[in-house]
Parts: sequence; C-alpha cells; structure tokens
Amino acid sequence: MLELLRSFGLPVGISNVSGRIDEITVIVHYLMLVLFIGWGIFFIVSLIKFRESKNSKANYKGIDSHYSSILEAAVAVIEIVILFGFAFPIWAERVNNVPDARDAEHIRVIAQQYAWNIHYPGADGKFGDTRIDLVDEQDNPIGLDRSSEFGKDDFYTINQLHIPVNKKIRIDLSSKDVIHNFKLPELRVSQDAIPGMTIPVHFTATSTSSDFLKTAIGTKREGKSLEIACAQLCGLGHYRMKGYLTIHEQDNYLSWLDEQAEYLEEEEGDDDDDWGDDDW
Repeated sequence: MLELLRSFGLPVGISNVSGRIDEITVIVHYLMLVLFIGWGIFFIVSLIKFRESKNSKANYKGIDSHYSSILEAAVAVIEIVILFGFAFPIWAERVNNVPDARDAEHIRVIAQQYAWNIHYPGADGKFGDTRIDLVDEQDNPIGLDRSSEFGKDDFYTINQLHIPVNKKIRIDLSSKDVIHNFKLPELRVSQDAIPGMTIPVHFTATSTSSDFLKTAIGTKREGKSLEIACAQLCGLGHYRMKGYLTIHEQDNYLSWLDEQAEYLEEEEGDDDDDWGDDDW
C-alpha cells in the first residue's frame, strides 16, 4: 500500500516520525478501501433486493437483521483504535516532548504573505529582540533590533531554511498577518502559524538533501529540491508562498553558518564606510 501511495505522489519520509505517520496513513487507506468495497456491495445488493419489480408494494417493517448495526459498530471501534492507539500518542509526543532550546538547533520561522522569514540566533545561540516599529519589508522584515543584547550576530534568510541532519530541530513558528501552515512534506511536518501565537515545532531529519535527491531518481520527485509549502489558503498570492529546505551534514551546516556570519560582517562594514574613503 505504501508503494502505491508513493506512486500517487506521497514523498519518501526522511524524519524520525515519518515511519509512524506513514503507518497510520496506510492503515487509514486500508480502512477506506474496505469501507468503499463494503458500502459498494451493500449499495448494489440493496438495488437488486429492493427493486420495484420484486417489491411492488412497500414494506414499512424494514429489515429484521442487525448485521448493519454490527458493521457500523465495528467501523467505530476500528476508528477509535486508530485514534487512541496511533494518532493520539504521536500527537502527544509532538506536543509534550518539545526539546529545550539548549538541546536542539533553535530557529524561528515567521510567516507572512507570501514568504517565510527564517531567523537564526548567531554564534551566541541566543535570539536578539524584535520590535514591530523596526519592521521594514525591504531591509528588516522581522524587525530585528541590532542594538539589543543578543541581536548583533543574528541573521535571517527569506524562503531558505538550512538545518543539520540527525540533530533535533526546534522551530518557533509565528505569523505576522494571517493564518499560514508550515509544511515540510518529506519530514511529515505540518503546523498552522497563527498570528499572536508562537508555536514550537520539533523534528529530526534523517537524510541530507543530497541523499534524498538520490532516492528520488526514477520517481516523480526526481531533480526536485525539498520545499517549504504553505498548506493553508492565505490570500491571492498563496500559490507563490514557497520556500526551500536544505539539510546538511553537521560540518557543512557549520560552514554555512560561518558564511552567513561573514556576510553579516561585510554588510556592517559597508554600512560603517558609506562616506569615509571617497575622494572629492
């Protein structure tokens, strides 16, 4: 069943929870298949058994058998088992076992129409303050206060999320405007971003982007990078609210962080030297 679902577009799972979520998905689809076949047979039998030519006079007594009630109860029991045996435990794990920021790679994601703002804490591992009066959609979309205690080395990207492989990731998710949905299909992550709330999302990627691309050879995903999708209709530009996820080996991730720190230093140097060395 899992291979059949993948042939219809279900991506390969590359997170610590993807196996369990795929297991529920398979069980639910088997249940839906049984219900589809069962109700289809019931419908056809009903058409034949209660056709007008055989039952010209209506029978108001109905059916004496209780088979349908037994079947309905069985379906309800199966659904309860799926909810309490599979879905609720996974959801409880995701909600209750949020890793401490000190034990995970801590990142902030701020959604807006129609972009993902990714905020990294810099070398000190602590986020600087953000202020709404500093928000500038061109130069400072998250309102980062560089003068705050921990804000000097922070940096942000737009629509580009970089994370290390095989390490706990904690994302604090929020929204600047309307409800969005932060979705990483291959990692089986999907969480609404709600204005006025900061919602923690955590996961561990089990494959790098390059390894994923190798597994996608020969499938519909061949040559396509990992994406960040908005799975909530958020306005007229919803169709273009797309970001990209890159999963690195730990050393490559640290190198990428160093590159961002160098870019930040260069930008600060340019700002400090706007007029100093010009010859007039």
